[in-house]
Amino acid sequence: MTSSTDSTETTQSTQTTATTPPTERLSTPRALARLYPFAKPVLGRLTLGAVSALAASLLALSIPLVLEVLVQGPIASGDIAQLTWGVALILVLGLLEALMVWLRRWFVLGPSTAVEYDMRTGFYERLQRLPVAFHDRWQSGQLLSRMMQDISMLRRWLAFGLVLLVVNVLTIIIGMALLFRWHWALGVTFLIVCAPLWYAGYRFEKTYGTLARQSQDQAGDLATSVEESVHGIRVLKAFGRGKHALVKFTRQAETLRQTELRKAGAVGWIWFWLVLLPDLAFALCLGVGIALAQTGQLQVAELVAFFAMATVLRWPMESIGFLFSFLLDARTATDRIFEVFDEQNTITDPAQPQTISEPRGALAFEGVHFRYQDAAASERDLLDGIDLTLIPGETMALVGLTGSGKTTLTTLPARLYDVTGGRVTIDGVDVRELSLHELRTHVGMAFEDSTLFSQTVRENVLLGREDLELGSAAADAVLREALAVAQAGFVDDLPQGVDTIIGEEGLSLSGGQRQRLALARAVAARPAVLVLDDPLSALDVETEALVEDALREVMQDTTTLVIAHRPSTVMLADRVALLESGRITAVGTHSDLLRTSDHYRHVISSLEDAEREGAAHREETDTRPVRTSEEVAR
Repeated sequence: MTSSTDSTETTQSTQTTATTPPTERLSTPRALARLYPFAKPVLGRLTLGAVSALAASLLALSIPLVLEVLVQGPIASGDIAQLTWGVALILVLGLLEALMVWLRRWFVLGPSTAVEYDMRTGFYERLQRLPVAFHDRWQSGQLLSRMMQDISMLRRWLAFGLVLLVVNVLTIIIGMALLFRWHWALGVTFLIVCAPLWYAGYRFEKTYGTLARQSQDQAGDLATSVEESVHGIRVLKAFGRGKHALVKFTRQAETLRQTELRKAGAVGWIWFWLVLLPDLAFALCLGVGIALAQTGQLQVAELVAFFAMATVLRWPMESIGFLFSFLLDARTATDRIFEVFDEQNTITDPAQPQTISEPRGALAFEGVHFRYQDAAASERDLLDGIDLTLIPGETMALVGLTGSGKTTLTTLPARLYDVTGGRVTIDGVDVRELSLHELRTHVGMAFEDSTLFSQTVRENVLLGREDLELGSAAADAVLREALAVAQAGFVDDLPQGVDTIIGEEGLSLSGGQRQRLALARAVAARPAVLVLDDPLSALDVETEALVEDALREVMQDTTTLVIAHRPSTVMLADRVALLESGRITAVGTHSDLLRTSDHYRHVISSLEDAEREGAAHREETDTRPVRTSEEVAR
């Protein structure tokens, strides 16, 4: 099912906060019809479930007809034998109704979970395909609430809400028609008294639909707050801001609570009319029925059957309230999910991708411009005409003051972002002409913010080597070589060595240990082009020197672009490129630039000052004891 969602490429604007409504609001049937591609494979089973539910309702509606015959015949005459057969018939009808209810659940539960599985995997795949710019705009809690809560709600609605809504509406229509069977006056009375329910339902949709959207968006915001506070727990504790975070969370939780109360009020309002009007209809019909019986226009058996039929209809009528609210919740969940599916993917494979059979690693930036989508028109480009060439096997250090565009430049070779002008080439081929899979086998990256996953050390380091089977001799050789280059021998002291699960985002490790594993991951990928965003910033001086020596050997056959925030990192490079206000203003060796560029001397001086200030902090953090994920959990 995921393939059907990959082709959904529109330019619909995505809204990520509870206060901003969708730019285009489809009608409820049209919105829910978008689920059809997911539900199509199981539509037969869902239909059989609906047929079973309808059969159960028809069996229930047939019982009053049997009662009419029993009252007119065996009960009036006192024929015990016929009465016994009548009772047995009602019992059989009841058992068949129960069987149909069981069949309904059996038909729909399995298929609905299959739809949920397809939607969830398709949603996750979509998140993986969407560009980094999309994830920059969206809160993680909003995405998490859509993937978990909204998709689960749609599974419950397909299995329960949709089937019962259709069946109960049909049951009400059939039952209303049968009410006219005994006397038109009874049917008209019941219908007229219950008619205002349609107006109540119309008003309910207007109110509840808005509240349902607010509630689900606010729940996403609340999930974001929880995630941020958990990930930033060290910062909150260090600055004593736990109470401040609690106040903010309490305010958001109270806003959600108020919205839920308003939703409950709307549901209570519709339930009031759903209970009141049928009761009024019962009372008026009883009066009309007694009058008709006294004038001889209606028999007592028919009056009993009428009220038995009306009683059977009461549950379907009362259920319309929560089924309707369920419908609106499902519609809102559908809107929220397809806001992600509809997001335009701007970084895709070309129609006819080129290939590089024997990559050499020649990397070039040719007239590169870049600006973020939300940048004001009056602002200049963040990268404003970058021309830079790295020959195969060369190591180029990129230096510049904060905000000069260094990190942004390093995201372009792997197409984490696309240039807005000019082009980036590898071996003369524009990176946009390569498939994303091939491109990212040629380009490896290690970020300053070294994110690790809740997996083993082995799985984290070999993340980029899908060509290797974990545990094989070849994989172990690559693993050990990468760990040696990154000076990550500490992994052998972990409880299960390289098979130790290191915990969520690697937070059970020190900053230096995380950086070394991230560097090992980049080295293990063995790319033609290696992009390093200051990968040694958290290491102590001694470890950094060992890593640099090992990296020199690795970099001999690899073209490397490294952001340097420390003078020692600059010394790794064959040449240095000076980035100033989005432009390359000088390229040369470290010694040449020290001699010829005033701005370069200023940048290096600032790096040296920052290095002296950070040395003590790095030595302290890198000696933190290693904890496994089990210890963190405890």
